[in-house]
Amino acid sequence: MPDSTETKSLSFESWIREHGIGEVECLVPDMNGIVRGKVFPAQKFLKSERDGTLRIPSSIYALTVTGEYAEEENDDASVLDPDVILRPDLTTIRVAPGYRTPTAFVIADGYRGDNSPYEIAPRHVLKTVVGLYEAQGWSPVIAPELEFYLTQINPDPDLPLMPPAGRSGRPETAPQPYGLEAITEYEDLIENIYEDAEMAELQIDTLIHESGTAQLEINFNHGAPVGLADQVVLFKRLVRQVALSHKVYATFMAKPMSQQPGSAMHIHQSVVDTKTGKNIFSRADGHSSPAFHHFIGGLQKYLPQVVPMFAPNVNSYRRMHPSFAAPINLQWGIDNRTCGLRVPISDGQNRRVENRLPGADANPYLAIAASLVCGYIGMMEKIEPTEAVSTNAYRHARTIPRTLEEALDRFVNCAPVRNLLSGAFFDTFATIKTAELEAYRAVISSWERDHLLLKV
Repeated sequence: MPDSTETKSLSFESWIREHGIGEVECLVPDMNGIVRGKVFPAQKFLKSERDGTLRIPSSIYALTVTGEYAEEENDDASVLDPDVILRPDLTTIRVAPGYRTPTAFVIADGYRGDNSPYEIAPRHVLKTVVGLYEAQGWSPVIAPELEFYLTQINPDPDLPLMPPAGRSGRPETAPQPYGLEAITEYEDLIENIYEDAEMAELQIDTLIHESGTAQLEINFNHGAPVGLADQVVLFKRLVRQVALSHKVYATFMAKPMSQQPGSAMHIHQSVVDTKTGKNIFSRADGHSSPAFHHFIGGLQKYLPQVVPMFAPNVNSYRRMHPSFAAPINLQWGIDNRTCGLRVPISDGQNRRVENRLPGADANPYLAIAASLVCGYIGMMEKIEPTEAVSTNAYRHARTIPRTLEEALDRFVNCAPVRNLLSGAFFDTFATIKTAELEAYRAVISSWERDHLLLKV
């Protein structure tokens, strides 16, 4: 993202004029991280932004992943569906690549008529967590690593996904982790991703070939949590469009193919003293600090209770399986990838904790918020972690729920996190996820038809 002080010195009007923008996409990430919003002619956007008349129904924050409204019983607000006022964040405005008409996108926050933030909005939830840190004189720093698959175009949801053909005309048939020859199979597509990411001013670092067939991973440069979550949302939108232009899909499902590894969104996190800029996870002599251990202790105690915030879909739990290098518990260790919490090798100033639990399907605002709030509680309550694990962490007991149903049961009873975020967010999120779970249960799968139709 561009320097915020530079951006704030501009106005929407001067930025749009400078970049010759004809249309503006006003983006509103919903509870699942799906981008919704409105498209305006540039002048209409400017007028509406000045007048404060940018609005959208509040019900978009209660949409399920299937596009249905998850309404709570006896909730008048969900029936009346009042508007929320949209306030575009000037620091997020970007040129939108790939449009015939010069287009910009900008992320907007929702507000009530009394100017209070719409508390269930995911972006606001993350801002709330960052505010907890700021009140202590701390600044959290994060860096996501996002995995995704390229697949053949597949319009039939009953058919399994298949890897696409590369430049050689042949699809991958075996794992190629870090394979350079494998990644050049998709060189044209990858070049387009980099070009569009640069145009959109996304601060991506490296791209590698992951373990799955046609599975890629992108690493983002470290930075402030809200800005990085914005970048993940925009990157997903950008990559899907680039992939379609190359006649393939890009999918961020946690487990799109049964015999392949899942796709994660690992979150590297550290905390610096706002005044000094020093990493509070390290002592002056470079050794780990009590805050570092308490942060891990908070993650170990509370992350298992808020799993739906980083594993939000029924498909998410198919990924968490030892056979495919995905964590099943909250053990921690130094440079140990079998642990849910890995501490990469680094010097004192760069000491950080990598949370390996979130899937690529997670809403980045909520996944980052969950990780940071659990670590915050750990530091405030001075929770001590277990001993570090230097062996295979899969030998330890599973502490992560096996299903969304089990995860939701824990989530609704997590009072410490609920009290720091908001009851309204917890209730709405649980209602949405429960509705999605019920919709999933109503589906008769191809497995059932295959094995039960003519046999039982």
